Amino acid sequence: MIAYVLSLLVVGLIIGAVARLLLPGRDPMGCLATALVGVVGSFVGGLLADVLFGHPGRAAALHPAGLVGSIAGAMVILLLLRLLRPRRW
Repeated sequence: MIAYVLSLLVVGLIIGAVARLLLPGRDPMGCLATALVGVVGSFVGGLLADVLFGHPGRAAALHPAGLVGSIAGAMVILLLLRLLRPRRW
């Protein structure tokens, strides 16, 4: 169980970091917040893929399309965080 949570955080950190690199702008957050954005983005990307394309045959398999969907979901989460965060002048 601990290994699963750690692997989830590591993959989330990678996905969140890639999403932050691809989305221009400043996001003042640490490594843990980046990992959480990646994990939540993976769930959002999976949910969107499920809604758009239905249930795949091998849902637990690692596919490049799933990684792209995870990054896209993390980018959506980053955009939502930017909209909800109060601006400082």
